[in-house]
Amino acid sequence: MSKLFKCFVLVVAIILGVYFMYIRYFSISDGERAPDFDTALIDGAAFKLSDLQGKYVLLDFWGSWCGPCLKEIPELVELHQKHPDKLIIVTIALEKDSFSWKKVASKYGFTWKNQIVDQNKFVMMSSIARKYGVTEIPAKFLISPEGKLIGRRSFKQIYSLFSVKSNSLRE
Repeated sequence: MSKLFKCFVLVVAIILGVYFMYIRYFSISDGERAPDFDTALIDGAAFKLSDLQGKYVLLDFWGSWCGPCLKEIPELVELHQKHPDKLIIVTIALEKDSFSWKKVASKYGFTWKNQIVDQNKFVMMSSIARKYGVTEIPAKFLISPEGKLIGRRSFKQIYSLFSVKSNSLRE
């Protein structure tokens, strides 16, 4: 029985590995149009990513259960406080239930409008996350005002972009 279980676990691991490699291989590349999606915000309002065109957008995939995500949240809040007119933050909480994220968002002071909770029994199977090739979180994607993917970025890279392109970001 244990040999059968080990084979089963191995097969499942291989299938998941192939699936995540497939997601990454067929995900979008920098410079391509960012995949659009329609969903509802936490307040029930309709949301469409392409409606934000004209400003820089940061998509932040996170989870209330994710230690590295929680560690980065203060930087995200600080980024929002420093650049609320230059950058629209869209947080996408990948959750198993629709309640866990609320405690974290309240604790850290998520004040931006564009908050999404994508609930799925298997959180990394989120349809939005799959469009962006997300296989691990936290994951941040910066989108240009023209709606093109600048790419997966760290906070350091985002701040660097702001200082390099400060003239265009002042608009």
